[in-house]
Amino acid sequence: MYAPECKAEVTPSHNGSRTFSYTLEDHTKQAFNIMNQLRLSQQLCDVTLRVKYKDIPPADFQAHKVVLASSSPVFKAMFTMGLREQGMEIIPIEGIHPKVMERLIEFAYTASISVGEQCVLHVMNGAVMYQIDSVVKACCDFLVQQLDPSNAIGIANFAEQIGCTELHQRAREYIYMHFGEVSKQEEFFNLSHCQLVTLISRDELNVRCESEVFHACINWVKYDCENRRLYVQALLKAVRCHSLTPHFLQMQLQKCEILKSDSRCKDYLAKIFQDLTLHKPTNDMPCRAPKVGQLIYTAGGYFRHSLSYLEAYNPSDGSWIRLADLQVPRSGLAGCVVSGLFYAVGGRNNSPDGNMDSDAIDCYNPMTNRWSPCAPMSVARNRIGVGVIDGMIYAVGGSFGSTHHNSVERYEPERDEWQSVAPMLTRRIGVGVAVLNRLLYAVGGYDGTNRHNTAECYYPERDEWETIASMKTIRSGAGVCALNNCIYAMGGYDGTNQLNSVERYDVELGTWSFVAPMKHRRSALGVTVYQGKIYVLGGYDGQTFLDSVECYDSTTDTWTEVTCMTSGRSGVGVAITMEPCCKQTEQQKCHC
Repeated sequence: MYAPECKAEVTPSHNGSRTFSYTLEDHTKQAFNIMNQLRLSQQLCDVTLRVKYKDIPPADFQAHKVVLASSSPVFKAMFTMGLREQGMEIIPIEGIHPKVMERLIEFAYTASISVGEQCVLHVMNGAVMYQIDSVVKACCDFLVQQLDPSNAIGIANFAEQIGCTELHQRAREYIYMHFGEVSKQEEFFNLSHCQLVTLISRDELNVRCESEVFHACINWVKYDCENRRLYVQALLKAVRCHSLTPHFLQMQLQKCEILKSDSRCKDYLAKIFQDLTLHKPTNDMPCRAPKVGQLIYTAGGYFRHSLSYLEAYNPSDGSWIRLADLQVPRSGLAGCVVSGLFYAVGGRNNSPDGNMDSDAIDCYNPMTNRWSPCAPMSVARNRIGVGVIDGMIYAVGGSFGSTHHNSVERYEPERDEWQSVAPMLTRRIGVGVAVLNRLLYAVGGYDGTNRHNTAECYYPERDEWETIASMKTIRSGAGVCALNNCIYAMGGYDGTNQLNSVERYDVELGTWSFVAPMKHRRSALGVTVYQGKIYVLGGYDGQTFLDSVECYDSTTDTWTEVTCMTSGRSGVGVAITMEPCCKQTEQQKCHC
């Protein structure tokens, strides 16, 4: 009978005789246990490490060279590469605390180490010095779990100093993701101006609004105003100031004490204020792109009746997620996002019990997977268009019963209030709306009598609409969006046929031109821009409610069919925001 830790095997050899093989499975563990007992009783030891650290009295540790060399490449080189330590019985060690060396020696014998929060940095530093990679990795994993806003900068700096790339990267990612909380901590205010500029220059900063970055910089200066005032201009140039609203800039120029005494900074911000109010392109400064999952959300829609679905599509893996339903089914609605929250605006509930146009705006929070009602619009708006300027939602046109609106109102989420603004020059339902350079464009639509190829543009500072060049094609219920300083209009209905043609308006030239057509004819389609490409979803082709989703690449002027929705529908509200934390049902992959 063999012990459980033993393994014996009999095999025939080539000459007919048999060979007996025997393996003791836990021999290594037993051997190291015996060597550790010898170390503890100071037997057969052939080296003494004399560890001196700062003002602490030296501590001696006896050990076996072969065991230390098996655990650490540094000790192996020390004892085998002809270095002076190779022939020494007592080796002086500096730069490491005696208690840390004691734990590393124990690890060499036992393959086990226990480290508390108070000493993990010291142990990790010692493990790096002696290239004990497994301990370095264990300490790194532990520190990643301990990251919080108050210590992330310190851990990142420590990791950089000791050359631990993985921990440095993980700590930096934490800082980028939690910038709002990190920027309120003592460690943040102790950054050098170079470190701060490097941090706020990162595209990955996860902020709802660029004003968070602006305020963080001003607060950093105020922490030591006398010595930091001279860095304000360098900081402002790293802030994405073109992403701030003119109203915010105006208030800072009027009230911020730091800016009042710096004419160069005032001039710099005044120039940006002018660029924004003159609606100049700002493509030279990229938007923040935090590394959080961004999904295409689609709400409501129509198939036989109005739908209450909220679903999200992940282009990276082709999956759809079913989320919390709208509280009231709606089609002909519009979707938009402000500060990470998805808003469903207007529409109609077409049901067997009757049709009801909606004045509602509901807010979906991806963090909680819940809808909340907001203050209603002044009138119901079916087949509405919406756009967002300076964090305010503009509700454009639409219909209430037989009334076709040219009226426009805007919603301020922070106040939960609506305010009427100047009406359009033309009544439009099924209107396509896009925002570019802080201008609101209303394209095509139907006034109750005629369908239009006309378009107009709203200037928020003047509260005025101006006519722009007409499209080449009449389009009602088209998909409209902004990309690369152009307005795109896709599909729609011309009074006779659903369209697959696409044209774009160059705001610099003031002209429309055709680009590649979609693969499917579509009206009442959903449209959005995701990572520099246009996505169109669903719609009606004259016979069928479509479930297909197409993607347009402006660099190649080509359309690709990328997926299909979980069911055909038209009149959906679509927008992009973060991946939800809560999921009502499991993901479903669609292979069309």
